[in-house]
Amino acid sequence: MAQAISYIGDWFNYIAVAALVTHFGGVSGIAISGLLLARFLPPLLAAPVAGVIADRMDRRLLMIASDVLRTLVVLCFLLINESNWFWLTYVLIVIQSSIGAIFEPARSAFVPSVVAGSDLVIANMLSSVTWSVMLSVGAILGGLVAGAFGTSTAFVVDALSFLLSAAFLLSIQPIYAAENLDTPKSKDEGRFSDGLRYVRTHPATAATLLIKLGGSIGSFDTIIVLYATTIFVLGQNGTTSTGLLYTAFGIGAIIGPLLIQRFNDESVKRMRRLISVGYGMIALGWFLLAGAPILVAAMAAVCIKAMGSSVYWTYSSVILQKTVPDRYLGRIFAFDQAGFQLATVISTLLTGAATQKTTPELLRTVILGTGALSIIPLLLWTMALPWIERQAKKEIAANVAQSDVL
Repeated sequence: MAQAISYIGDWFNYIAVAALVTHFGGVSGIAISGLLLARFLPPLLAAPVAGVIADRMDRRLLMIASDVLRTLVVLCFLLINESNWFWLTYVLIVIQSSIGAIFEPARSAFVPSVVAGSDLVIANMLSSVTWSVMLSVGAILGGLVAGAFGTSTAFVVDALSFLLSAAFLLSIQPIYAAENLDTPKSKDEGRFSDGLRYVRTHPATAATLLIKLGGSIGSFDTIIVLYATTIFVLGQNGTTSTGLLYTAFGIGAIIGPLLIQRFNDESVKRMRRLISVGYGMIALGWFLLAGAPILVAAMAAVCIKAMGSSVYWTYSSVILQKTVPDRYLGRIFAFDQAGFQLATVISTLLTGAATQKTTPELLRTVILGTGALSIIPLLLWTMALPWIERQAKKEIAANVAQSDVL
């Protein structure tokens, strides 16, 4: 419930902020990219600190504090009612995303404490579906509300959503042991360097941390906002069409894991292979979006792309939760998020520069090029699978041998 409420508020916020940027900053790839950089760059820079905090402190309390602080930040958006205050938009986004950088690794690392190991796949699927449903509902409602009642109403809804999320988190208590694996204890003291050492000595984990990075080629958000505000414009400043396209993404993110899960036997080995399927769907979605002649066709392409994104995201998270000891999970998920943020920042910069003078023809060319680039992680991951599995077997054997000695 906390996740659902918070996510629906996030989409009210995102669509309202996008409307502010296009209204005061003009419709351009640079303006939209500035918005996305303000969202994604601070979490990348904060990742080392966020991971250490998530492994040293009570993860539930961290999430609650994060929600309360973000409530106050979101209310400050109400001050932006004229162009002289437009600069505050980016400042508030930076603060909000920096606080969120602490929330996300704490949430992902907290899951094995409240869910049995045998239920981690289902739990992450439920989390993914919740995100997707709230994306579908929140995007369309956020677009309609912002278009009908203005952005101030959307910001108030977002602030209330953080408070309700914190209230639900107050009732949660860990019920499972801290360690999710029978691994020998180490001299880990919760330092950032210890997390790096773990990744360096566990190549299979290191490879898993590259999955979200590889799936984040291309600035999807920049493309969607530009599509909605320049080509398929519905509602005030394209808020309705933005909501529809994100709704299509949410629907695809729901369908993806539910469809692919039919082929999953719950093993890490099978999930690694299904990630290749997800990568393939992403490439197909980009190519279809490049040739979409109408809004409905663009929504279908976005849906397919979202199916692939949801698949690789869900299974890569489960793999980490199943194979990494709890005492490292905060830092590992911070690294995981950092890879995603890094790819997003680079993609946002490149897409923003490429779409500075936005035209339909240019947008389609950029999307087609993104589709071609997205084939690269598909090929690399698929070809690396035999090596990754050999490394995973060596790590398991080493752990067993060390346990026997102890």
